[in-house]
Amino acid sequence: MNQQELMQQIQTIFQENFDDDTLVITRDTCAEDIAEWDSLEHINLLTAIEQHFHVKFTLDDVHSLENVGDIADLLMRHLS
Repeated sequence: MNQQELMQQIQTIFQENFDDDTLVITRDTCAEDIAEWDSLEHINLLTAIEQHFHVKFTLDDVHSLENVGDIADLLMRHLS
């Protein structure tokens, strides 16, 4: 899977979690960019991503995530 395909799948997860089909994310998108992205929603997003991609993140993995690009990079490491 390449970065573009990965970002498309992450985009879908974000749209489903925030119940907003018009939501567009980039690698730079962070919690400050989406009003509903609070700490609880962050956990919901990570759980949805883990389930979708059949991976399991550790606390160390997710501790330093600051934006969508960090999530994508973490996923690429787990998927390779």
